[in-house]
Amino acid sequence: MTLAKYCNNLPQLGGKIFLTDGGLETTLLFLEGFNLPHFAAFDLLKTSEGRIAIHDYLLTYVDVAKQNGTGIVLDTPTWRASSDWGNLLGYSRKDLDRVNQDAVKMLHDIRSTHETEETTCVVNGVVGPRSDGYNPAFLMTSKEAQSYHQSQIQSFSSSHADMITAVTMTYIDEAIGITKAAQEVGIPVVVSFTPETNGRLPNGMSLKNAVELTDEATNAGPAYYMINCAHPTHFDHTLTSNEKWLNRIGGLRANASALSHSELDEAEELDDGNPSEFGNQHLAMKEFLPNLAVVGGCCGTDHRHVHAAHGHFQ
Repeated sequence: MTLAKYCNNLPQLGGKIFLTDGGLETTLLFLEGFNLPHFAAFDLLKTSEGRIAIHDYLLTYVDVAKQNGTGIVLDTPTWRASSDWGNLLGYSRKDLDRVNQDAVKMLHDIRSTHETEETTCVVNGVVGPRSDGYNPAFLMTSKEAQSYHQSQIQSFSSSHADMITAVTMTYIDEAIGITKAAQEVGIPVVVSFTPETNGRLPNGMSLKNAVELTDEATNAGPAYYMINCAHPTHFDHTLTSNEKWLNRIGGLRANASALSHSELDEAEELDDGNPSEFGNQHLAMKEFLPNLAVVGGCCGTDHRHVHAAHGHFQ
């Protein structure tokens, strides 16, 4: 039996809301006190202390999934484990391949120990942007993006991840390139866009156009789309319609804080918002997202926020 047990049949598409984790990096930095050069959580995998911290962080969310009687999408801490970021931290291409595969192995170990019939555990390889996650200074063509991200995606495929997710995507060319790289190795891919406070990508493109144009360029390649790293009030107004593109939104991973991205970049303290309000805001969006499959959090969120959000979908 292949270790990528859900690659051909993602269980979160079965009609039951799964949950995923919250703000890994902000939790490790602000709550656990770890130093994260370049905001790269994968660098912690090189020490036993760091590995334990990430392992325990993920188990917190496995427990929340069990409490809620649902499955969970387990994410690798590899948002920055691609070559440009790796170079800044002194990692070779071979080192990064090992890191990405080791991260998947950690999730396989968690699944083998903690998965139950009710709490299905999906192993997800996380791919982040080549440039800054809020304000990309270096823009690629889709072909350049496919070439750049191919090695990390190949690492996930070789290590039998069930799927990959491209998170904090701020322009469609990178999303298209990642999707095509995943299609080339036959691994399911999800694309998660990150809007600004006006509900649009940094270049002014609407979420609707981003989804529709990515689908057009990839023959509807992504299994579904997500929205992440923005507060619900930044994008909820874009979801209040009955347009077809909303059928493609399968996941939400919002920020706890209503601060803008530039304000978050400068913040020296964690803004964890209000978990109860966070949950209620998800309830308000629920009716416009008929195919919502995964609910989690992003910057500033923890298990309280994810529990509160998921509670409205039971």
